Amino acid sequence: MTSTCPSGQHAHHDVYAAQCPCRALLDLLANKWSALAIGALEKGPQRFGELQRKLQGVSPKVLTQTLRRLEDSGILDRTVFPAVPLHVEYSLTPLGHSAAVPLNALRAWVEDNVDQALRPEPATS
Repeated sequence: MTSTCPSGQHAHHDVYAAQCPCRALLDLLANKWSALAIGALEKGPQRFGELQRKLQGVSPKVLTQTLRRLEDSGILDRTVFPAVPLHVEYSLTPLGHSAAVPLNALRAWVEDNVDQALRPEPATS
């Protein structure tokens, strides 16, 4: 049995369908801070401060919200080490590593094409 937005395990998901749960995952992964955090965590576990320094321009509040959403979606793990002060590390799950592959391609494409994409259009007469 298939449907566009399913509850069954073997259902067909359609990201173009308004009610498909794919939309929430696409929204999460297409967010610039999510894509950048996933890329930063590919090299291994990092602490909050390390991520914040790597993701220049992100506020602590937005980074916290982004990391929580990624954790809730199973994209990353948050590990608390009992120390004084507490030591918290974030790392990608296997699902997060699989999401990193297409996001790497997108980041590389953006870096390679930003000049062309942002070039002003020639004036038309």
